[in-house]
Amino acid sequence: MITKDTLIEEILGKSPEKARIFVEMGAPCLVCGEPFWGTVKELCEKYQVDVDILLKRLNEEIKGV
Repeated sequence: MITKDTLIEEILGKSPEKARIFVEMGAPCLVCGEPFWGTVKELCEKYQVDVDILLKRLNEEIKGV
C-alpha cells in the first residue's frame, strides 16, 4: 500500500508506469529534466495536488480496481 510517506523513487522504481497517474494529477516534474525525489506528501504539497485523491488512484491501480 502506498502512503503519504512512501518515497516517489520507491513507487517509480517498482512501477514506472505509475508516473502517468502523477502527471495526470498535476505533478509534471516527474517527466521533466529535474525529477522530484521525496515523499508523496512532499510532492503533493509542492504542486498543490490532493494527496488523498492521488493515493486513492495509486492504490486502486495496484489492486486492479
